[in-house]
Amino acid sequence: MQNTVVLDKHALQGPAPDAQTSIKEGVVLCMNKPLSWTSADVVRKVRFALQRRWRLKKIKVGHAGTLDPLATGLLIICIGKATQLANFFQAQDKEYIADILFGATTPSYDLEHPVDRTYPWEHINEKILEDALHRFLGEQQQVPPVYSAKVIDGIRAYELARQGNAPKMKEHTICIHALETISFTPPRLTLKINCSKGTYIRSLARDLGAALESGAHLTALHRSKSGPYTAEDAMSVEDFEEFFKNEIKNTTV
Repeated sequence: MQNTVVLDKHALQGPAPDAQTSIKEGVVLCMNKPLSWTSADVVRKVRFALQRRWRLKKIKVGHAGTLDPLATGLLIICIGKATQLANFFQAQDKEYIADILFGATTPSYDLEHPVDRTYPWEHINEKILEDALHRFLGEQQQVPPVYSAKVIDGIRAYELARQGNAPKMKEHTICIHALETISFTPPRLTLKINCSKGTYIRSLARDLGAALESGAHLTALHRSKSGPYTAEDAMSVEDFEEFFKNEIKNTTV
């Protein structure tokens, strides 16, 4: 990884890397995923811009850790040789800021689907909440949402669910390192989460609601950190396009 170039918003004042550097040595982009975009949308945007910028037919571009369409924040994009590091970046701990609404559930555990059931929430106070949060710290088993990108027999779980064939999701081991209440105005909670790879914050919201003898779902999610990289330092899609829209040159790699 020592020759890999990492680009965030602080790199915008300098020159864009050339194709030789980006493909042979690898480039990592720290980008802010916009709301409603899929992670694949960002990858396509980057690939198209670089193909146009360098006049290349093919270039390897991937991401290290999916963000749901309704989530925003840091998405690490790997270019060229850096795609070999995707698993390394994906394995790093993550930090999220989550908005959770108590008193209602949805099939997707977020706003992708309408509320399917309501619950009492008036009994939830700060002490009850903090006691419950403490029980979610450490290594544990978590069941992913049915509406997720998990692959079941070669098919995405959300595709099966949309076909009316919701699969039984298998629990897997995760670790939640820290939970910090940023604000709590019942029935709304804003929570900072530091966790291992593979942690579904939607599932955490669902499980927290159940632990509080209520229901809950996610209303917003922002990935603020992945390993040493932060959303605060990440470049926007617009920044990226501006950065690479300089005069197009013929480049041989």
